[in-house]
Amino acid sequence: MLALLCGGQGTLSDTIFDLVADQPAAEPVFAAAAALLGADPREFVRTRSADELSANHSSQILTVTSALAIHACIADLLTEQTAVTGYSVGEMAAWSIAGIWTADEALRLTDIRARLMLDAAGPDGRLGYVRGLDRGTLDSLLAKHGCEIAIRNPDLLIVIGGAERDIIALCEEATKEGARTGLLAVKIASHTTRLAQACTPLRKALEASRRAAVASGRVLLAGDGGERIFAAEDATAKLANQVAHPVDWAATLEVLSELGVTRVLDLGPGHALAEMMQAFRSSTPCYAADGFRTIAGLRNWIASA
Repeated sequence: MLALLCGGQGTLSDTIFDLVADQPAAEPVFAAAAALLGADPREFVRTRSADELSANHSSQILTVTSALAIHACIADLLTEQTAVTGYSVGEMAAWSIAGIWTADEALRLTDIRARLMLDAAGPDGRLGYVRGLDRGTLDSLLAKHGCEIAIRNPDLLIVIGGAERDIIALCEEATKEGARTGLLAVKIASHTTRLAQACTPLRKALEASRRAAVASGRVLLAGDGGERIFAAEDATAKLANQVAHPVDWAATLEVLSELGVTRVLDLGPGHALAEMMQAFRSSTPCYAADGFRTIAGLRNWIASA
């Protein structure tokens, strides 16, 4: 079984749409994103600064656009059962790929999600990461600096959220304890209690969305723990609440492994999810879409199963 992974916010480059920029199948996705960004996303990434690309609203829209545009160019080849899941905002793309939302609707809801999160979060939030600390030491540092776990990844890689000054202080102290640390480009404390006020209005927006059943041949897994989603109405509350609660991506990868997934394609942006899955299960071929030089090459790989 092929698994499609939809990436979350991170460092965005001016090349994220190069693979599919001229593909007719992706044009409706680009048009829907342009209506929300005020500019064609392909032009947006070429003409905006790094700070503008990492701003919460534009970053979420561009992230989901990237995954949906690539999927649009391979969707006709996905004739066998396919698993799909998403990391953080990537779950918005995953629900669309699973058939629940059209690309337009997924992007409209992503726009709402980003705006609600920004309104709830305040101006000083940040995500960082800590790799290599035991849980007891990390918990102590989190309590000391008033930060929270945002995402649990494999291999003791933990994304943390809080006020930027507190994240910086925690990372500095964790480095002295032997950990690898750093700041992420995400300037909002996603998946922490700082965003609690966004949950209820987001749930209402998701419940009112135009949605369909999960498509035949799609296995949709929640990005937080890998629970299988059979119907949107059973999972909208969890998806909304996720913006203020930690995501267990390590558990999601375990479920993918248990499903018997034989190949993994990271739709991006970037290739972080492919690398995590490859490290977690080295026997499974894991590729990122941005590793292919042409869309023909990617389509050939999909068709070669």
